[in-house]
Amino acid sequence: MKMPWVSGAVYGVVLLAGLYYVFAGLGDPHPLRVFGFVAGIAALFVLDALERRSAWFLIAKLALFFVVVALDESSLSRVLFVLVPFAAYLTFGRVIGLVLGALCLALLLTSFIVWVPGWYRDANYVSDVLMFSLGLVLAIAMADVAVRERRSSARLAQLSAEAERARMARDIHDSLGHHLTAVSIQLEKASAFASRDPAVAKQALADARESVAHALDEVRTSVSTLPGRTLVSALTSLDVNLKIEGDEPALDRATVMTLFRAAQEATTNARRHGQADRVSVAVTFGKADTRLVVSDNGRGFHTEAPNTGFGLPGMKERAALVGGSITVDSAPGSGTRVAVTVPR
Repeated sequence: MKMPWVSGAVYGVVLLAGLYYVFAGLGDPHPLRVFGFVAGIAALFVLDALERRSAWFLIAKLALFFVVVALDESSLSRVLFVLVPFAAYLTFGRVIGLVLGALCLALLLTSFIVWVPGWYRDANYVSDVLMFSLGLVLAIAMADVAVRERRSSARLAQLSAEAERARMARDIHDSLGHHLTAVSIQLEKASAFASRDPAVAKQALADARESVAHALDEVRTSVSTLPGRTLVSALTSLDVNLKIEGDEPALDRATVMTLFRAAQEATTNARRHGQADRVSVAVTFGKADTRLVVSDNGRGFHTEAPNTGFGLPGMKERAALVGGSITVDSAPGSGTRVAVTVPR
């Protein structure tokens, strides 16, 4: 997970603090030293812009930290070293980040022990150590959050891919599965009756051709619902009584396909199995969701009856993939009503 603003923010604070120290007259800096300090910070910005995850870039950044700290008379720029475990954690993992964080703290303590005798009795130096330690803790914590977010994003992408594969499987089944099954059955029938009853075999071949034609129509319809076509325009291909309420928003492809496939499956079931002669589709585009209702005057069925096919179970699974739900109301002799609701 790229987090350029963290390093950039620290560089900016260090630059402002160093320049304030100079222009506020808190020291007696040399112009070349100030120039080198500013150039070092600029080099850090450039290095971060390149963003190469390798040990060499981390070493180069560490070297620039030493240069900037050496040129900064205010000594405030040593805060840059809290970025070492941060970058290492993101690049090489937790163990390396923690080890380098401990080394940075040890380096600070060593420098105080060597160049500042009795530093532990000076409140300012003790405060510096405590604040630097706190900075290390926060930097490592932020790196850990970034790594966890990166892993979560990868997992979400994987789940999205799995959901897309499941959706495509349902689309293939709903649009081609039953036609291909019919073709297979008719061809077997034609083969079986070829010598015994040529008329039956000929009719079976004709039925197979008709199923192939229907399958091609399904493919063309599926292609027509790709991005760029609205749900309403896709539903007009079903040849049903269509009623629309509200203005259609910019629905994503998965939602369009879910609603269209539900309408297609319900319409096919109504005409083929329910023997309905009147099928209507009503779509309501609300502020919170989109609702599609398919109603027919067919013979209906018992909704509690077990269903082992990919009809209603497949519709419900596809709706669940986009956060939606399906309800089915039907009874023998009373027609069927299928309602699909998908959140905006």
